[in-house]
Amino acid sequence: MLSGVINLYKEKDYTSHDCVNIVRKALNRVKTGHTGTLDPMAEGVLPICIGKATKLADYIQSEKKEYRVEMLLGIQTDTGDITGQTIAESQDIPTEEKVTTAIKSFQKQYEQLPPMYSAIRVGGKRLYEIARQGKSVERKPRLITIYQIKNIEKKDERKYSFDVLCSKGTYIRSLCEDIGQYLNTPATMSALIRLSSGNFKADEAIKISDFKALAESGDISYLLIPLSEILKEYTKYQAVFEAEKYLRNGNRLSFSLLKEQKDITQKVGENVVILDHAGEVVGIYQVCEKDLKPVTMLI
Repeated sequence: MLSGVINLYKEKDYTSHDCVNIVRKALNRVKTGHTGTLDPMAEGVLPICIGKATKLADYIQSEKKEYRVEMLLGIQTDTGDITGQTIAESQDIPTEEKVTTAIKSFQKQYEQLPPMYSAIRVGGKRLYEIARQGKSVERKPRLITIYQIKNIEKKDERKYSFDVLCSKGTYIRSLCEDIGQYLNTPATMSALIRLSSGNFKADEAIKISDFKALAESGDISYLLIPLSEILKEYTKYQAVFEAEKYLRNGNRLSFSLLKEQKDITQKVGENVVILDHAGEVVGIYQVCEKDLKPVTMLI
């Protein structure tokens, strides 16, 4: 069975679900999933997990993400981006110095209120489903981190662009609104490009149109990034042949069943990757004091 990740470049006007369906159809409906929604108006990196790699979606999604953001001042919408209905306007646009200072001030950790138009569930319903009914519900702020903001550029009197490196769970639409609130003027997101998601980069991604063309012309399995590459940041340990039954049954694994232990006792509490005797990825295990506990099995 095919397993791995396709580094897809989502183009504008496609939903993330559209992208999953396109890849699933091309690969004869093998199990497929994405690693973090991109709005239809946005573009950029959208890693698509195939087969066993779907079990790694949460790991990939939890990595840092980088975006190129375009923010429009003087307008606020119900969705937080330019596709929504205008709910506030102002002609009072701050100076470039004030805007730049405001943008830079958000390079920090802070509690961000998720937008109503988001996929977060409240009471069993997606927030966007509630918002489309013209309703609003109380939302809990989420602690997020903006690690870096750079390349701030004034595009015109009302429009600015900048790069943001942020943690999982950050809503760029909310960031734009928060900057506007800091400036005491309405603000909304007018464009967004995801430049990277963990180790997946936009300049290495394949566009949907190119993927479709390749899928029609022949085998596209070579586009799959293997599990070993996806998990390259993890320390790897290989098991001996005698460990096979423990691996296949998802049992805990004694240190004595590893070919080399290379300081494993110093990694207590960490997650590591275990390979079988043939060198194939078996899963992610947590190092305990006396053995290894399976966390995510990939067999």
